[in-house]
Amino acid sequence: MTARVPVTVLTGFLGAGKTTLLRALLNQSSGRRIAVIVNEFGDAGFDGALVEDCGASVCAPGDIVELTNGCICCTVADDFIPTMEKLLNRDTPLDAIVIETSGLALPQPLLKAFAWPAVKTRATADGVVTVVDALALSEGRVPLDDDAVKAQRDATHDDPIEEVFEDQLACADLVVLSKSDLVAPDQLAALEAKLASRVRPNVRIVRSHGTLAPSVLIGLDAEAENDLASRAGHHAEGEEHDHDDFDSLVITPQPAETLDAMKARVGDALGLDGVLRVKGHARVAGKPAPVVVQAVGSRIDLAFARPDAERSDHLVVIGLKGFDTDAARRALAG
Repeated sequence: MTARVPVTVLTGFLGAGKTTLLRALLNQSSGRRIAVIVNEFGDAGFDGALVEDCGASVCAPGDIVELTNGCICCTVADDFIPTMEKLLNRDTPLDAIVIETSGLALPQPLLKAFAWPAVKTRATADGVVTVVDALALSEGRVPLDDDAVKAQRDATHDDPIEEVFEDQLACADLVVLSKSDLVAPDQLAALEAKLASRVRPNVRIVRSHGTLAPSVLIGLDAEAENDLASRAGHHAEGEEHDHDDFDSLVITPQPAETLDAMKARVGDALGLDGVLRVKGHARVAGKPAPVVVQAVGSRIDLAFARPDAERSDHLVVIGLKGFDTDAARRALAG
């Protein structure tokens, strides 16, 4: 029987650093043929363009696929299965596939799809890599409470951020603690201890400043699709799952006068109650290249793309259901 293609599921909450890790992986591919599926929450893509910028030497045309119809965990039959079939049917065999899920996606429904007849004999879920933002944990933007506090929180209300985050942890074969250089060593060690109590036995936790060797991320040999029972989270078998707790907004901003002016706009939007993430491409007056915008929590990163990059100028805002979309539009539009 032909060897099955190993598939790495790269998951993690909004802004955790999944795309940064994926870009670094492709840049260190050492000649391996890797296809990528990038999934976005909302109607407009962004991360796929970032991956394409660094994947040209690794991925052939058509090997980087962006899905923007909603979280991949909710569109398995419509999006994931047909995309996998196309990739697996390519003339040149693949060495690996990496799926970067939306920050709001749950890995569990995706793993179940590996039992579909079109996939199960040709691909295996090599492992689930959950990227966790160390800075977000240290600032309390993503909950990681001790057992007593967690029990109290669970008894009083449902936290949609906490539920998504815990489901992503419950499914992990490897946890990557990103942005670990931005957190004090003693605090980082405390976070690792708390994470260790939340994941399944024998799941490794590794620190990252944005890059890890491909051998750390690919070759876990977990066959995760055969171990679903131990990976159940809040949305277990038969339990409904949707993303009604979150909203997204796409804005086409006017060019800013300066880079600092654009940063101020993004900061104003990010400061609105319920806004979790701002990302995309924008323009600064008189500059030939678009600005890549990456913002989450208190961190705003702006960098000019290549001058020849043909990118749609739009910013995506993701937040909790009911965030003030009009205020976000005013802040960013210019």
